[in-house]
Amino acid sequence: MRKATVSRRGVTGLLTLAFTSLFACGNAAAGCAPDGALLATAGLSATSAAVPAPAQRQAAPPASAQAANNGSREALEAMARLQDADTALSLAAEGAALYARERVKLDGYSYCSQAVELADLGELRESARAASMALHVALESGNPDLLGKAYRDLAIAFSYAGQLERAEQFATLALRYPGQEPTMVIGPANKILGDVRARQGRYPEAIAYYDQASGESSPRFRPLVQASLANALIQSGDLARARSTLDAIPEPDSRAQRAQLARTRGKLLLAERQPQQALAVYQQLAAMPVDDAAGDGVFYRAWALDGMSRSQAAMGDETDAANSLDEALTEFERARARFRSDEFKMGLFSDAQEAFERAIALHDKLGQVERAFDISERSRARALLDSIAGRADLSATETTALDVQALRAGLAPDEAVVAFHTLPDHLVAWVLTHDGVREVHFPSALPRADLNRLVEAYRNALIGRNPSIAAAADQIGRLLLAPLQIPAGKRLIIVPHGPLHYLPFQALRLDGKYLIERNPVSIAPSVSIAARLAAHAPLAQPQLLGLGNPTVDPSVAIPLPGAEHEVRMLAQDFPGARLFFGAQATLGNFDEYAPQAQLVHVAAHAMVDPLDPLHSKVLFTDGNGQPAYLEAKDVMGMHLDGVSLLALSACESGLGKVEDGDEVLGFTRAFLSAGTSSLMVSLWPVSDAATEKLMTTFYGDLSHGTTAQDAMRDAQRAVLANPATAHPYYWAPFNLIGNWRLRVAR
Repeated sequence: MRKATVSRRGVTGLLTLAFTSLFACGNAAAGCAPDGALLATAGLSATSAAVPAPAQRQAAPPASAQAANNGSREALEAMARLQDADTALSLAAEGAALYARERVKLDGYSYCSQAVELADLGELRESARAASMALHVALESGNPDLLGKAYRDLAIAFSYAGQLERAEQFATLALRYPGQEPTMVIGPANKILGDVRARQGRYPEAIAYYDQASGESSPRFRPLVQASLANALIQSGDLARARSTLDAIPEPDSRAQRAQLARTRGKLLLAERQPQQALAVYQQLAAMPVDDAAGDGVFYRAWALDGMSRSQAAMGDETDAANSLDEALTEFERARARFRSDEFKMGLFSDAQEAFERAIALHDKLGQVERAFDISERSRARALLDSIAGRADLSATETTALDVQALRAGLAPDEAVVAFHTLPDHLVAWVLTHDGVREVHFPSALPRADLNRLVEAYRNALIGRNPSIAAAADQIGRLLLAPLQIPAGKRLIIVPHGPLHYLPFQALRLDGKYLIERNPVSIAPSVSIAARLAAHAPLAQPQLLGLGNPTVDPSVAIPLPGAEHEVRMLAQDFPGARLFFGAQATLGNFDEYAPQAQLVHVAAHAMVDPLDPLHSKVLFTDGNGQPAYLEAKDVMGMHLDGVSLLALSACESGLGKVEDGDEVLGFTRAFLSAGTSSLMVSLWPVSDAATEKLMTTFYGDLSHGTTAQDAMRDAQRAVLANPATAHPYYWAPFNLIGNWRLRVAR
């Protein structure tokens, strides 16, 4: 959202670094509002009161349907105190709106069935939508049995998405309504609570929840609970009980679950310090025939090879361990495109990224720097390349990650790529130039959890316009930038990883200056992708499409007159620009004209979807005052190969979920996959006045033939030069992603 309302946000969880004292709690911060369309549908609004801790299971459900309604409404009101769109209140409202549009209205239990099926397919937002319709039907009919199942299914969707707080809240609500078949609700809800604790590393609590779930589950569901319990027991170190629990689990009928159980057996043997026996189990799993159409055999073989590597490493055979792990990575890349809920059902919350991380650490330990970098590049490129691979104009060669030598050959002498990789226990970085690649050794280990806290604290201080921001930027610059030894003036292409996706590198300081003052800076989701995008569209024609300030009901979104003025101002440098404002800023006009334009600028509201970032959306109008949303998943089906630059001048358009392939899923993935060469997106809510200055400077430079990277540097420095907007809150929110060499023909 542009110019969002001000709320209070404390800065917590700082690193134990000297800059901790620079941040005061309670900084004022601008934030995005909930999805107004959802709240407006119910005629309700959310407040910002604190959320009480989830309650323990209630002893008995309400005695009547009316009591169920009253109790559920109280639960909804409690949940409504949360500040984002994924509350029970807004989900119930969304369910009502979706249900009203259903041509064929089903009973609530059918929507629950849909929710479970969609969750198993990885369609988590669609799963939540189906569950929200079940929730609506339950509330309207006063059916406590359906209410419990709807909350259960919402908990499943949020658990699969890694939204642990939401999963816990909905599972706790489900326990209030065990219904006519308590084992259908109590067992799954307690298992989800156990899963949440296991993923948080709180294994004794997880074990307690799994024990409760096991005693209150159906015979069909109990083996899944026991498998999760066995994994939690292994992690907690209670190997004797893990062994007895695992041995008592009957052999599943499902091939997928048999394979997952074999993984757990190997995992237990390793914990019992029997690597030779573990190796035999994993070798047997690796020999499973790969003959099913779904490709699950490839997936199991990948995990088997990963287990073999762990076993070989435990036996001291590091070279064999590295070879097995390299083979595992190849198998993971063959199996990477499919969501697998069995991982969640059986408490195995690892993902392929862990194998890539182990490979990076192992090759680094063996002194194989270029090999470690190649694996890092493969890990970050793989998910986005899956999407690009379906486009007709890219060859098979273009849909694989480039190696170090190919990347080096494509760099100019004044360019340097800095690729970070956050590992659980330390930070790794490589500096890549035309002359070679070198690994960077940081004086502080900087584990991933510490970096998460560091980035969160710095972003909060930026958004809160903390007056001590320069001192903090100096200290973070000494941590992350100084060890890189990059000379001033060198063009930087930064490839972030993990939490560093959310860090505005341009707002860090080095040698007493902000980085943007000493180096042109751009961001790339992976070097391979950036290199290919730069090669595809090095020169753009001055064809601008601008859309701003869509007219919608004010109860849905506040008007953005500043955004409209911004687009009109920057369009002055592009004669013949096609512009749409107000009632003309429709989704239909974007769909029709964006593929024909080379420069596209959208100044509007945007909303990030934390459950499924591919459902993040930009707000347009339908031309009649009603909202029309462009979702990220829909963008991926568009053909935007001719678009050289697309700017989303909107709230937090660059945010999303950092997925297994280490890219920010959401608008970034969507537009790059659709063919866009360069993106400009934001990391926090933006100021209208400062954004107008930044954008007009940026486009003015572009119109005179300046590269996109230099234009971004000039634009940010122009805002920085004004004392009233010198704080990086005003000039640093936007990142240039993709083709840093882009020029516009004069």
